[in-house]
Amino acid sequence: MDEALLLVSHKLCPYVQRAVISLTEKQVPFERVDIDLSNKPDWFKSLSPLGKTPVLKVGPSAIFESAVILEFLEETQQRPLHPKDPLRRAEHRAAVEFGSTILNDIWGFYAAPAEAGFEAKRQLLAERFAWIEKRLDQGPWYDGTDFSLVDTVFGPVFRYFDVFDLIDDFGIFAEKPKVARWRSNLAARTSVIGAVSREYPQLLLDFLVARKSHLSRLIEAKGIKIAAPVES
Repeated sequence: MDEALLLVSHKLCPYVQRAVISLTEKQVPFERVDIDLSNKPDWFKSLSPLGKTPVLKVGPSAIFESAVILEFLEETQQRPLHPKDPLRRAEHRAAVEFGSTILNDIWGFYAAPAEAGFEAKRQLLAERFAWIEKRLDQGPWYDGTDFSLVDTVFGPVFRYFDVFDLIDDFGIFAEKPKVARWRSNLAARTSVIGAVSREYPQLLLDFLVARKSHLSRLIEAKGIKIAAPVES
């Protein structure tokens, strides 16, 4: 496949990060352009009927929705991230959808206006990861030794908690050693690290404060600050 690839991105979007990780793992050259979703450019509106990122431009064509982009890359690029066996592949696709559900739960967690709703989402997230704890084995990745599309999905999921942990220990990963190991392995993966800019933690913290939610008030009450990244 020779067409130039352009990934239309937003700096905080976890769905964009999935595509970046997959492209990086597959060693596929691409260009990335960030847009402001609160002030969408007209050219973007013509590409994305849903007005969401990511969008992958393949030559003159545009593909929207991250799950579709991931599957397109599986079908057209080398270094597959899905297992070959049809049943295992279906199980992985289900796990990808489960990851999307967890992202929706995370949204409910940080956007909950009152403590009761916040606590309900906290408990639900703990239950989600309890299911994953039972599913994981002793390998470094979701399916043992092979890095897969499920890992590309959960790298951005866990990244939220790197900032949440600065606010408090919410107990979501308590008594889940396999989840903790998986999270640590993903955090050290080059493709996962490179899926966001160095300013991501501060951008996310600013975004969370602007929600005016229960979590926003916790951040403000504790005076949470993030150290500026050290120039290399």
